[in-house]
Amino acid sequence: MTDTRASTTTAPAVFEAHAGGYDDDLRRRLIPPFDEFYGAAVAALACRVHPRRRILDLGAGTGLLSGFVAEAHPDAELVLLDAAPAMLERARERLAAVAGANVTLHVADLRDPFPDGGFDAIVSALAIHHLDDDGKRELYRRAHDALSPGGVFVNAEQVLAPSPQLEARYQRWHRDASLARGASVEEWEAAVERMRVDRCATVEAQLGWLREAGFADPDAPFRAYRFAVLAARRAA
Repeated sequence: MTDTRASTTTAPAVFEAHAGGYDDDLRRRLIPPFDEFYGAAVAALACRVHPRRRILDLGAGTGLLSGFVAEAHPDAELVLLDAAPAMLERARERLAAVAGANVTLHVADLRDPFPDGGFDAIVSALAIHHLDDDGKRELYRRAHDALSPGGVFVNAEQVLAPSPQLEARYQRWHRDASLARGASVEEWEAAVERMRVDRCATVEAQLGWLREAGFADPDAPFRAYRFAVLAARRAA
């Protein structure tokens, strides 16, 4: 497992400070459709015929999605990019337990240039929504260009509801479902504080931006209230 350092903007302090508290059990409580959500992201890779030799994880955090991807694609080289070094250290520990995992850690912001070399797949989970809309559109263009022909882009994301009325209902659902899964009021309130930096967008808008970026077959194979998986491919 190697570690590269790139010039980067300041790491988001809120996520660096909470790195130690990002345990899997907590995320299962705060992401009510946890298994279906991450399962759909991995399945979106598996359903494509293009080989998965080199995979970039954008905003990889503690490596949760990369861990699932490594288990499904044990021969792949994984490149994890995140602006918070403490998060990547947690990812290093997680992926060290995955037999044969070939992993490179890359400290950089989502706005920074991607690591060198083409990728067969680019994935992300609960990270791109921290960019504003123009930032998302630019990232989608760069992701398209960084993929090899036939490569796949998968974004497992928190999304905005189609209307303010539905957004209010979805937020209530998220709170009630998380508490029902065992989250404490304090855990929920801490999550709300972290979500203050979110810049979510609708599924429909993001599918349009993926088309604008040149992707083929953009789709949302999974959607449940505030959580969706977006997938698209670069034409062969």
